[in-house]
Amino acid sequence: MARIQIPIDVLTSRLNMSDRFASLRNTSLSSRFANMRPLREFFDFKRLSKPENFTEVQSRVNYNLGTFSSNYALVFVLLSIYALITNRLLLFDVVLFVGGLWLLGRLNGQDLVIGTFQATSSQLYTGLMVTCGLLFLIASPFTTVLWLIGASGVVICGHAAFMEKPIDEAFSGEAV
Repeated sequence: MARIQIPIDVLTSRLNMSDRFASLRNTSLSSRFANMRPLREFFDFKRLSKPENFTEVQSRVNYNLGTFSSNYALVFVLLSIYALITNRLLLFDVVLFVGGLWLLGRLNGQDLVIGTFQATSSQLYTGLMVTCGLLFLIASPFTTVLWLIGASGVVICGHAAFMEKPIDEAFSGEAV
């Protein structure tokens, strides 16, 4: 039976996703948030309006995704923090995993000896992975990720679609 191969570039070429994500790989975190727009510009309620047609929606989304990309990244981070705070078992699992890796890294590959008990570093890593893996499955991470995708999609795409371009940008494409 032949495998079905889906060319991802055909699906993403219309949205120009490869160029958008290529710039994210080459920038540091500090420079990523350096071009953040002020909150009064991001929450300018005077520029909110219903788009007249789908062409205007596309134009607004393309402009706003480029203009407010750092603000949208911050919205995604804040929604991620909210999702972790509301799913306490997943938060506990992430803290346990990161803390366990940090503590095991402090051993520098040596065995852990407590009284007569002795455990190698591979046993400790295996125990941490099994414990955190089981807790991870119980904590419903897939539901949290799907909620995060949906919530950030609605907030970001909604803002990008309803926020008008500034007046000087709206007329820049017209011939005089």
